[in-house]
Amino acid sequence: MANVTTSSHSSRSTVRCGIVLSAGNGTRLREFVRRRRGDDLPKQYINFVGTRSMLQHTFDRAESVIPAQRLFVIVAKEHLKYHEVHRQLALIPSQNQIIQPLNKETTPGILLPLLHIYKRYPDAIVALFPSDHFVLEEDRFMRHVNRAFELVESDPSRLVLLGLEPDGPDPEYGYIIPGKQLDESQNDSARQVEMFVEKPSPKAAKTIIALGALWNTMVMVSSCSTLLSVIQRAAPDIYHAFEPVLDVLGTADEQQVVEEIYQKLSSLNFSKHVLETLPVEYRRALLTLPVRGVTWSDWGTPENLSRMMDQMSALSYARQQPVVPRENRLRVA
Repeated sequence: MANVTTSSHSSRSTVRCGIVLSAGNGTRLREFVRRRRGDDLPKQYINFVGTRSMLQHTFDRAESVIPAQRLFVIVAKEHLKYHEVHRQLALIPSQNQIIQPLNKETTPGILLPLLHIYKRYPDAIVALFPSDHFVLEEDRFMRHVNRAFELVESDPSRLVLLGLEPDGPDPEYGYIIPGKQLDESQNDSARQVEMFVEKPSPKAAKTIIALGALWNTMVMVSSCSTLLSVIQRAAPDIYHAFEPVLDVLGTADEQQVVEEIYQKLSSLNFSKHVLETLPVEYRRALLTLPVRGVTWSDWGTPENLSRMMDQMSALSYARQQPVVPRENRLRVA
């Protein structure tokens, strides 16, 4: 795979694409799910709220700013043993379903679909969406994603992370310490990223929140070429391991080549080993866009899930009607 250089094309030559990250196994919620369903179906395929699974919620949100034909999903091969997974993937074009042979953490899980996009749309601006997040005010949240796209379309060297205003010191989350504002005249303008703090103690979380820290949603927008360049610099071993993939995409050899790569691949977390160690030349282009007035939760633990469900029940009681995200774009019956 040749070195990838950051695109210098104008926004007029770019297209918007999205990657929904759905290859995780949700191990911390496994016992909770087993009690609820009697199996180990990963949490992103489960309807916790309303009539849609977390994966379906994520796709429906993404479709408000990205055409459905340019939305890609990466899933784990082992997930395909569940009928429910096949059912939910049925309306996603098969060419946009990317199967990861083994779970090797988030860096390979992002790099593989990025290569698919780069092959088809080398000038694409790409948004990353974890599939296990709950968002109540979806339209407001997606307006921020749209704004992140606009920021990258105006300068393809940028990487923009959505940072959510915390409602308390949650020690299970990663935090972004924001720095200088991009536009001093706007209170809600994007900011440079000073540093990341991963899962601080409750006391430390209170301290950094008082300093303006934001929850790291891991919803991120970047040009495809910039993100590939970042991975190439920050994780060269994994990047070079994937070099044969670009040449075989869409051929009869693709599956075998990908399988062989994953058998030898080391696991690498994208947030910890790529973003937090971002090379110096990319640091000034790394921005966070503050998101306020949105109820958001990473349902990674039973505690977070239970707390949010209690909060939803309280809101429903107060309003005398169910409180669920909008249901007007249901993809799968």
